[in-house]
Amino acid sequence: MKARSAVALSMAVLWVFAAASWAVEAEVVKAEKGAKAAKGKKADEAGWISLFNGKDLTGWKAEGTADWKVVDGMLVGKQGPNNAPGDLLTEQSFSDFELLCTYKCTWPCNSGVWFRYQSPKKAYQADILEYKKPEAYSGSLYSPGYPGGGQTFMAVNLDKTIEKRDDWNTLRILADGDHIVIELNGKKTVDVRDKHIADGKIGFQVHPGAEFGPMSITVKEIKLRPLKGTK
Repeated sequence: MKARSAVALSMAVLWVFAAASWAVEAEVVKAEKGAKAAKGKKADEAGWISLFNGKDLTGWKAEGTADWKVVDGMLVGKQGPNNAPGDLLTEQSFSDFELLCTYKCTWPCNSGVWFRYQSPKKAYQADILEYKKPEAYSGSLYSPGYPGGGQTFMAVNLDKTIEKRDDWNTLRILADGDHIVIELNGKKTVDVRDKHIADGKIGFQVHPGAEFGPMSITVKEIKLRPLKGTK
């Protein structure tokens, strides 16, 4: 009986150590996923990573035929030939993060900041636009192919006075699990919960159409802070 008890005790101890090991391994994997955004980039003391180096498009990849250039240390996007559209996307994917983007536009403008972008039909976008039907302004949340009854705007900002049309604006995006928050110039415009996209790329869009021919999107700064202990 004593021998059997000793064996049972040994087995129990082994199970405890194994469970602890599995828990540690799971946390390591989780932390690695949360930190993948920092790969190859240096964070400042507060944990912010600059996604744009102010010199060239290193770390970015263009899709479509829009014109993307670096001018005077800033990122500038315009339509391509024949009012052609396009996107500029990071090469890396990101999951949970806080993002700050400082931008200004030449109007009329239809652009936005992609996040958790996986494909043209699966992504989120913090919009930079003035839309008539339905009414929506910069700071709205758009998601092509959103599985919520066919709508594309998941949440709309109806206050067009928040944006400075001829000056710099700051867009803040918080993506923390299923919690998505957008702020424009310090004012909250979106606060929703949705979990149909877990991670993806960051990017910018230039919309097609002759009505947006004069538009440009100029980005002075875009930086991201990965949230610790997240996917």
